[in-house]
Amino acid sequence: MASGGQHGLAQSLFQVGGNAGLSLGPLMAAFIVMPRGQTSIAWFSVVALAGMLILTKVSGWAVRNRSSAKKSGAVHHEQRPNLSTRRVVLSIGVLMALLFSKFVYLASLTSYYTFYLMNKFQVSVRSAQVHLFVFLGAVALGTIVGGPVGDRIGRKRVIWCSILGVLPFTLVLPYANLFWTEILSVVIGLILASAFSVIVVYAQELVPGRVGMISGLCFGFAFGMAGLGAAVLGELADLTSINFVYTVCSFLPAVGLLAAFLPNLEPSGLQTSQTMEA
Repeated sequence: MASGGQHGLAQSLFQVGGNAGLSLGPLMAAFIVMPRGQTSIAWFSVVALAGMLILTKVSGWAVRNRSSAKKSGAVHHEQRPNLSTRRVVLSIGVLMALLFSKFVYLASLTSYYTFYLMNKFQVSVRSAQVHLFVFLGAVALGTIVGGPVGDRIGRKRVIWCSILGVLPFTLVLPYANLFWTEILSVVIGLILASAFSVIVVYAQELVPGRVGMISGLCFGFAFGMAGLGAAVLGELADLTSINFVYTVCSFLPAVGLLAAFLPNLEPSGLQTSQTMEA
């Protein structure tokens, strides 16, 4: 509603707030929670309360704008893509598979990266938390880049490059030393995070007029897979080793090959522009 048509940029801005907060978590754990104890976590609820108050204002703004748009007859009806129901369902299934690979791999890093660094390179807890902060910062940066790039060059291209393009780096990561592990984690975070906002907007364009339903499906599935993935990977690490977990997860981005089955949804003008540039 507030994007002015730049849906990818708006989705990226929305998500980068959460990712930026998530990236600060390891620093807060290292420099506040560890020295002061777990009771210090309660103070962070003040930030959540501030977010609730801000969202209250935003929801009021959204209701007023929706009401005024309906009264003026300016409600925007998005054009439905010329695709069969079967093709739309298949495309949504492909997007869910891509989200599965992305979020299970991210779960392996956000949940177990510190243990991996301490186990393989014998770094301290605080040092491992700082390394995790650097990775999550790269995720936040990649999130803000993906949406605008998708608006500019087409969402399918970004999805294809983001999920499959990260594969060479994930395959190398389990065999890298500490220096290259940090470099590779930043590259992986940048590339992989650029896909999510694009996938959400692409799915919304597949099923126009169902923004809430599609957003709920994408976010619910993504976070659900991240939680289940973390649990399964933890069990696998207990049965084998944390190094084995990262070796197995390094192949997950190969699921990006499924992006070849996604239809092109860009307007003809954008496709023509891309063809001329090529």
